[in-house]
Amino acid sequence: MDFKKKLSLELDQRSPKDVQELVLDNCRAVDGRIEGITEEFCNLETLSLINVRLTSLADIPRLDKLKKLELSDNRISGGLEVLAERLKSLKHLHLSGNKFKDISTLEPLKNLPQLKSLDLFNCEVTNLADYRESIFKLLPNLTYLDGFDIDDCEGSDSEGEMDGAEDEDEGCDSEDFEDEEEEDEEDVAVEDDDEDDESGDDEDGGHMNGDVDSDEDDDDEEEDEDDDDDCSSPAKGEKRKRDPEDEDDKDDD
Repeated sequence: MDFKKKLSLELDQRSPKDVQELVLDNCRAVDGRIEGITEEFCNLETLSLINVRLTSLADIPRLDKLKKLELSDNRISGGLEVLAERLKSLKHLHLSGNKFKDISTLEPLKNLPQLKSLDLFNCEVTNLADYRESIFKLLPNLTYLDGFDIDDCEGSDSEGEMDGAEDEDEGCDSEDFEDEEEEDEEDVAVEDDDEDDESGDDEDGGHMNGDVDSDEDDDDEEEDEDDDDDCSSPAKGEKRKRDPEDEDDKDDD
């Protein structure tokens, strides 16, 4: 199927301005050039032209909202200047399986300020000894090269997943961190309560012991007083014995 016919089928009675995603994979581009895609596709965000035998990007129109461009498995070897001029919002560019041999042919990409992922898998340029270091140096804003970041951590090929993954991970870490803080605070509060209970028990025990000692002292004092009373007065129910000397005194009187 040729390029124009595939394009007409993809539109399916829609207006170009209503199209946000356009997939024209595996059709045949006449003379290796892009046909039928114009600036009327003003809201286009994703354009896929995989294996359409492209050799030139000269006819790509200005698409201010395009974020993802799939150009894998074509015959492109240069001419990336047009992308930097007409696709200012581009974030994800797939050029795997093309004819790029030198880092210099990729230099125009540094004029794409929002470019976050670049795929050059199976291009000859990837065989250079300092390939990854050179690309990340050339494109300091780049996050993923051939699906891996600068630390060789694998990323996702999906635009939605790549754009949302970092934010989602940060949100989860932040929530987890807050949950951990709350749990720590609860644990500390429980420990403080336990310490207060233990100290309260000790204080209560001290008061109880003190009260017991005080009661015992009072009992001792009462016993002492009873002893004194026993020495000075007769027991209840008994008459006090008279002293013989007292009787003699009465006789004398």
